[in-house]
Amino acid sequence: MANEPAQRYAVKVDKDVQIPMRDGARLVANVYRPDAPGRFPALTACGPYGKDVHLKVNFPAAYAYLAQHQSSILANSSGKYLQHEMPDLECFVREGYAVVRGDIRGCGKTPGLQDPNSPQEYRDGYDVVEWAARQPWCSGRVGMAGISYHAVGQWMVAAQRPPHLACILPWHGSAEYYEGRTRQGGIFCDGFTRGWWERQRQNQHGSPSCPYPDFITGERNTGPASLSAAQLDANRANYVQTILAHPLLDAWYRERMPRYEDIEIPALVVANWGGLGLHLRGTIEGWMKLASKDKWLKVESGPYFTTPMLPESIALQLRFFDRYLKGIDNGWEREARVEVSIRGADDTVERWIRDSQWPLGGTRWTRMHLDLAAKTLAGEPGAAGMASFEASGAGLSFRTPPLARELTFAGPSALRLWVSSTTPDADLFVTLRAYDPQGREVVFHTSTEPRSPVSQGWLRVSHRKTDPRRSTEWLPVHTHDEEQMLEPGEVVQVDIPIWPASLRLPIGSRLELLVAGRDFERPEEPGAPKGATRGSGLYLHRDPADRPPARFAGAYTLHAGPGREPHLLLPVIPV
Repeated sequence: MANEPAQRYAVKVDKDVQIPMRDGARLVANVYRPDAPGRFPALTACGPYGKDVHLKVNFPAAYAYLAQHQSSILANSSGKYLQHEMPDLECFVREGYAVVRGDIRGCGKTPGLQDPNSPQEYRDGYDVVEWAARQPWCSGRVGMAGISYHAVGQWMVAAQRPPHLACILPWHGSAEYYEGRTRQGGIFCDGFTRGWWERQRQNQHGSPSCPYPDFITGERNTGPASLSAAQLDANRANYVQTILAHPLLDAWYRERMPRYEDIEIPALVVANWGGLGLHLRGTIEGWMKLASKDKWLKVESGPYFTTPMLPESIALQLRFFDRYLKGIDNGWEREARVEVSIRGADDTVERWIRDSQWPLGGTRWTRMHLDLAAKTLAGEPGAAGMASFEASGAGLSFRTPPLARELTFAGPSALRLWVSSTTPDADLFVTLRAYDPQGREVVFHTSTEPRSPVSQGWLRVSHRKTDPRRSTEWLPVHTHDEEQMLEPGEVVQVDIPIWPASLRLPIGSRLELLVAGRDFERPEEPGAPKGATRGSGLYLHRDPADRPPARFAGAYTLHAGPGREPHLLLPVIPV
């Protein structure tokens, strides 16, 4: 096709373009496009963080990290247009793409009700795609780009089938709004949700106290109007309280999740092991559910927010877009359908596995049995018995002996338990940890936690009901459509999905499984700054409205015996 540039284009910015929506509202966006005549494919991305806020202001820690450790990002462009949760826009424009970068309603420059993750937002995303396709600078072919929140919107817009949307590239973004983002295992994640919402309020359209400047004009990012506190309240959804009002996966949640069977366009889906607690599981499962025959999955490691900006990541995205937006026969179809990084005990990538399926071909689903008396993980079931712990306490830990041979695993794990509680419900928090041959814990950098364990899983026992049609032994799928409360002394089977992970452990290492009634946190270290993360990052579950003590603060008991063999199912892969 035409428009393959003979040389790189300079960037032209059409600032504060007003895009009409179907209901008469107008969404405000910047259009970054080649400063040259012609018609170019378009990429759209609309979000709540401020289309005119530079990364160094919006997320200074991420900018400082890339400046110090990933200097190739700044060497790859001028760096003028770096933004939170976006790849470097300049790198796309100079290769012959237009980028439509908008503020969703009620945020930044766009007036209206601030109601993120709403059906209205995703209808607007459809309208932005179709508007871009009609512009004189557009070739009529449109894709979507972006990370995290901007990736979530891609699933939702694509499921509506805009006629001119040719492909999507959701990078680290789960559309599973219930388990994947707000209620892991049915338990409300207030630690992340409340903090995230408070940050969005700072960027509400018309807020006079917005701390973010427009990186082009230097003016306040939320527009010239200064709304009163009462006006701001009236223009803002009650985000946290609305989530609390919907403890089950009901119609309210379902209209905020896509119909994957309606997404048939090409898709490159990228997940990051660092998305533990937020996007990791749902991103991978979204790829599994896609109806598209042309779909690729890449599970990477590395700094969560900045890795998509690396030159090699930009090159990957451009190859995909060149194939499906420019029609260039560049051999993209020969890419491995699944590409997974295997982490080492030092949080590096030891190797990549290329495959055609997920879970990976050749996976040996290996049972590691919990011995309730010896507190071990072993190859054979332990003796019958019980083990109890207080919901507010440290929980129970089960360890393997030092490994006699190297162990490599990659994929989701699952834990089967039989439990009872002195209270009518129980929240179970499962943590998979590892230790090197010297006894040092193996930890990883995730999106908000510098010392994450290997993986985690969560389940509210009253939500233990699974869907037998969709569940497998390695991935129990909970319906979350009713509460099944416990009777005193009643023993029930629970199947807890543990989020995907990869790791190679050398001989002499050990695995540990922790089962507790509260979030995993290491002891507070002397001299640590206030609010320092201690293992679970921001993904904490402490809301008293969601977890009233009378319902959850009891003693939990694990049970083992004939027909009750508690075990961890681990996805072991060939060395």
